[in-house]
Amino acid sequence: MAVEQGSLEQETMRRVYWRLVPMMFGAMFFNYLDRINIGFAALRMNQDIGLTPAQFGFGASVFFAGYMVLEVPSNLALHRFGPRVWIARILLSWGLVAALMAFVWNAASFYSLRFLLGVAEAGFLPGLAVYVTYWFPAAYRARAVGGYIIAGQVAAVIGGPVSTTLMTYCNGLLGFQGWQWMFILEGVPTMVLGLVFLAALTERPANAAWLTPEQRDWLEDRLARERAPLETADSHKWWAAASDGRAWALAILFGCALIGVYGLLIWLPLIIKSLGNLTDIEVGLLSAIPPFLGVVGTLIVSWSSDRTGDRKKHLAGVYALAAVAIAISAVAPNAAIAYAALCITGLGINSGNPLFWSISASLTTGVAAAASIAFVNTVAQFGGLVGPWMIGWVKDSTGSFAAALLTIAGALVVASVIALALRINKVPRMTRPAPGE
Repeated sequence: MAVEQGSLEQETMRRVYWRLVPMMFGAMFFNYLDRINIGFAALRMNQDIGLTPAQFGFGASVFFAGYMVLEVPSNLALHRFGPRVWIARILLSWGLVAALMAFVWNAASFYSLRFLLGVAEAGFLPGLAVYVTYWFPAAYRARAVGGYIIAGQVAAVIGGPVSTTLMTYCNGLLGFQGWQWMFILEGVPTMVLGLVFLAALTERPANAAWLTPEQRDWLEDRLARERAPLETADSHKWWAAASDGRAWALAILFGCALIGVYGLLIWLPLIIKSLGNLTDIEVGLLSAIPPFLGVVGTLIVSWSSDRTGDRKKHLAGVYALAAVAIAISAVAPNAAIAYAALCITGLGINSGNPLFWSISASLTTGVAAAASIAFVNTVAQFGGLVGPWMIGWVKDSTGSFAAALLTIAGALVVASVIALALRINKVPRMTRPAPGE
């Protein structure tokens, strides 16, 4: 009987994984691509529309102001209307705004569309994290989150060569600049994906015609048993998240990490450009290596975390690694060492994402889960507001990136220390082969 039960669990989770994670991977890919492609557009766009480094940094950061405005309301709407409709709505609206970025003409229009892009995307990342709790028991969540969260790094790996190639070879086509074509051709697929989500996403296991009745019953029962200890009177009050010390600790931790994540993602092409006399395509290719190492790190770290049941030590370790590496890049005596250190930074700084989302999704359940995850992510966006703007301001003030990179290193040290201090329980170890093995 135990063998049969183990086989049912393994087959159910494998089917759930390969049905849902690839779709979430695709959405996450275009989410990050449409966020970070301004870093490549900046190689030409800044000069064309007259943006200074400080103005570009502010415009990159104002995205997160729009994102914060509707983060919690958007995630509560997802809980009310269901992920199929709401995530599809997010994809359609942000794809449209991302494509319209092609038509900015000055700093004011740049700021306005970046703000609207943040409004359109609000609720997407925490929405996916909530959706994972509808389908994946706790022992499987880091691997599930890791399976789609790496799309952000994959977007950065592929996005550099693709974006700079589009900018180079589409330049002048039909009278548009190459960076304008890049925004259009990378925004439209997001809208198409929104229609795919609307047609193909399943709300909950009970609605899944692609699972057998036995698989649906097993999964619903397993998830219900895991939710039971979290079901308290306060767990259904959305405002309970603001009084939870763990939520505040996670928010500050992730905010410090995001100072580095978004500061580096958005400015990486210009930082690499400053290391030598490089073409746009060469910058795109070199920009692909740090996030590629982030993909490798994410897979290894999420696997190790699920196997051991530990989240916080893994999280502290990868942020500490990134802090040391980016500090080295700031003071490196030559371009080769600086670039190598940036590559190691990419490995460390991106590997913590699935661990953060797994911890955040495990604090509570129901409406409170949607609100708690959105609350944590909303507060954490101070990192997105500070990181890109700070790098631009420092570059304008000092003429180099060194001081900004050292500040990012300090923020990552704070994130590492908070991770070690988190008061959370270890999750059950995964003792059976995971989906995809």
